[in-house]
Amino acid sequence: MLDAAEEAEGWGPTTYEGVAALPFDPVRRVATAVLRRPGRLGIHTLVTKGAVEAVLERCALDGDERERLLTLAARKADSGLRLLAVARADRPARHGAYTPADERGLTFVGLVALRDVPAPSAAEALDVLARRGVTVKVLTGDHPGTAARACEDLGLRTNAAGGYGDVVTAELMDTLSDAELARVADRATVFARCTPEHKARIVSALRAAGHTTGFLGDGVNDLPALHAADVGICPRNAVDVAREAADVVLAEKDLTAIDRAVLAGRHSNGNIATYLRISLSSNLGNVIAMLTAGLMLPFLPMLPAQVLVQNLCFDAAQLAFAFDRPGASALRRPTVLRSRDFLRFITGFGLLNAAADLATFGVLALALHNAAGTDGEAAFHAGWFTENLLTQALVMVLLRTGRSAAERRAGGPLRAAAAGLAVVGVVLPLTPLGPLLGMSALPPLYYLLLGSVLGLYAVGLTAARRRYERRRTVGAELERTAGAEPEQGVRKAGAER
Repeated sequence: MLDAAEEAEGWGPTTYEGVAALPFDPVRRVATAVLRRPGRLGIHTLVTKGAVEAVLERCALDGDERERLLTLAARKADSGLRLLAVARADRPARHGAYTPADERGLTFVGLVALRDVPAPSAAEALDVLARRGVTVKVLTGDHPGTAARACEDLGLRTNAAGGYGDVVTAELMDTLSDAELARVADRATVFARCTPEHKARIVSALRAAGHTTGFLGDGVNDLPALHAADVGICPRNAVDVAREAADVVLAEKDLTAIDRAVLAGRHSNGNIATYLRISLSSNLGNVIAMLTAGLMLPFLPMLPAQVLVQNLCFDAAQLAFAFDRPGASALRRPTVLRSRDFLRFITGFGLLNAAADLATFGVLALALHNAAGTDGEAAFHAGWFTENLLTQALVMVLLRTGRSAAERRAGGPLRAAAAGLAVVGVVLPLTPLGPLLGMSALPPLYYLLLGSVLGLYAVGLTAARRRYERRRTVGAELERTAGAEPEQGVRKAGAER
């Protein structure tokens, strides 16, 4: 810019020499270079560039001229251009350090207009994130009009009318308390003219309001917000300190990578939540049945070795949860284990599991009424061992998260693992390993009666699951009607520099 402006005076790219510099400061919003030109002994030239408002404040201009330039800059910014103002001044050369106080009485040189071209995949990536329930917010030091136009080009709706619309300026933020800022940040899309402290404050306000925040930044100015966010994200080409502060470093500055990470995280969280619900409800049912049987029977309802083998088989089968594919509905929102809802689930399904175990005790009493002594104990152990693994296999298939009936019939690793668990439960007592574990073969009548118990258990599981999901859907609708977050929804705030 300086070369172009001074071309008539013979300035060229090799005719001036840098002497000192005042680096960019997000509070001052300008940077200054101090130059020495050959043939002008005793004179240093200060060249200042930065935000239009900040540079014009430092220029020797009358009020009308300053307003005219600000209006021109605002019009250009509204068209999507990023503007830098450039000014200069000659100062007597000195050996001491230059300070911001020297950036006064400058002569305005001109405006530099830049246009940021969005990445080809940016608009699509933002649309996908929106469908995932991820809300993107832009925290920038740019002019409000520039930021608003860029967001509109990317499909992010904004209301640049000011005030408490979708575009909030730093000046407005400074007048708000933390609670007020949290409410404004929940509705706003763009925060313009932000300093590093503003960015960190916005992220902290969103977190305090109960949102999970992820911040994407690549510069030194983004460090406070990267530290304040739940997850700090930066691209590989970010400055070193930003990469060190970030929790996640992207191989490329591509928002689609964030969507893939969100999807993978929800996939894993959904499977972990399913595992916890199934494992804990089954264990609770077994504990209730074990305590009840211990009060009713003159012998141990299950030997320690049998408990160990049963748990090893069940735990090995549950490794298949790592390879399960949750349904699309389970991936639309993050999985959140709310304590009250979680306890209600494991208690309800645990009691249902205990009822199936107690019904099995009645079946065993009917099928083994002629058995006595050691043979009766071994047969009881075998019968409960088989029923336990069969009911746990049913639970794995019927209580999967977010899967429709058609999807559950499609098979997959989890279905294969459940089938293997059921086979082990039926066959193991009949093998030579059965007697070593204290189990014996069972009469055919037991398997016939057990089939009836399992059928009723499957019907009960299906009905209880439908009722549970219906209650959760109604609860989520009531929360949305009241203006609260969806039950499994966590809003995330992303940011760009």
